[in-house]
Amino acid sequence: MSVERTDWDLVRLAGGGDKEAFRELVERYQRRVLAVVMGMLHDREAALEVTQETFIKAFRSIGRFKGDASFYTWVYRIAVNLAIDHQRREWRRPLADSTRVSGSDGQAEDLLDRIGDEDPRGDPFEATKDAELRTRVRAAIDELTPDHKAVILLRELEGLSYEEISRVMQCSKGTVMSRLHYARKKLQARLQEFV
Repeated sequence: MSVERTDWDLVRLAGGGDKEAFRELVERYQRRVLAVVMGMLHDREAALEVTQETFIKAFRSIGRFKGDASFYTWVYRIAVNLAIDHQRREWRRPLADSTRVSGSDGQAEDLLDRIGDEDPRGDPFEATKDAELRTRVRAAIDELTPDHKAVILLRELEGLSYEEISRVMQCSKGTVMSRLHYARKKLQARLQEFV
């Protein structure tokens, strides 16, 4: 019977140069990191690139990881910072282009349209309303600043606590709460007819 190694065990081994231990950490967290980055960037290629850059940076810095936060929080901090940097570089990019991704058949499709695909037997009116809601939610989230978008995604998509978000965002818990409040109010105002 094998005992699953803790993140801290893997971090110590990886810090000593054990690439297999780091690979195990990547396998544990790459999907979750990709989900957050994808939620921030809405571009599959950019999200994959930022996720890869996140783990490269983490690998290069693992020896300096002090353990005052969990590996999970530490790697999310790297990912969010890199995604915010990417957003700032791409700030002028139009929304219509930023949410288009290539499907498995090579055809361009909208990311949010793939999430929660409608049941073909369902009510066409409800399907149209849901599609409109997804479009409006995407547009409303994209209007948020990178910091506000990050706190919404970390809280609502990843379910992180205020304390964990404050570590990831490197700001106080009060700042997290303020940003989250502002982002929710902005989304609520933008989506008022659906609420």
